[in-house]
Amino acid sequence: MIADIHGNADALAAVLEDMQGFGVTQAVNLGDHFSGPLDAAGTAELLMARDFVSIRGNHDRWLLGQDPADMGPSDLAAFRQLPPEALDWLRALPATRRPFEGVFMCHGTPTSDLAYWLERLDAEGQPRAATLAEVEQEAGTVKEGLILCAHTHIPRIVRLGDGRVVLNPGSVGCPAYDDDHPVFHVMQTGTPNASYALVDRAAAGWQVSFRSVPYDAGRMVRMAQEAGRPDWARAVGTGWLT
Repeated sequence: MIADIHGNADALAAVLEDMQGFGVTQAVNLGDHFSGPLDAAGTAELLMARDFVSIRGNHDRWLLGQDPADMGPSDLAAFRQLPPEALDWLRALPATRRPFEGVFMCHGTPTSDLAYWLERLDAEGQPRAATLAEVEQEAGTVKEGLILCAHTHIPRIVRLGDGRVVLNPGSVGCPAYDDDHPVFHVMQTGTPNASYALVDRAAAGWQVSFRSVPYDAGRMVRMAQEAGRPDWARAVGTGWLT
């Protein structure tokens, strides 16, 4: 499963090659495909050539629902690159899906594409892992045994008390970012590698393998620099903002 590509076509290409090496036949895509000062057009070309089960994230929603004059710089950079057919592809995506029996997909939580699920922020904006009680509270009435989320860009898996699993595969293309919702904070993985996850049904439950794929991020770093975004260049090139 993949998530949070954010226009990083080279990271996506590396992940697709890695998946091919494992003989992966099905993939799901948890949203935020294009937003960023990178290669949104190249990312769209790669994604639309594949029949991945996909949903939209918060940045996908903003690409469709805002006047360009009101877009943030990352959304606007992607919007200016995307052909009409890519926006049509986004427009057809739902916010949540049940792609296979026993599997549920959302971007943030089942009810919000802006809420963090497996992480929380304190009043000063310091992130921490959510407690089991906090994770279970968000699970609500989702009955599926495998619940997939994204949005924080941090790979993590939590098993609930009843055996259900909540899984975030991490970010394919944006290993660090800052945000001011609901308070200013920084999320960073500390590695520029592209992250995704492999999942199999096993007799004892869901078997999950997190993949951290190295790739040459030089072209993406240059694109961010040329767009006047040193924060993105540092994030994509190092996995850190601070």
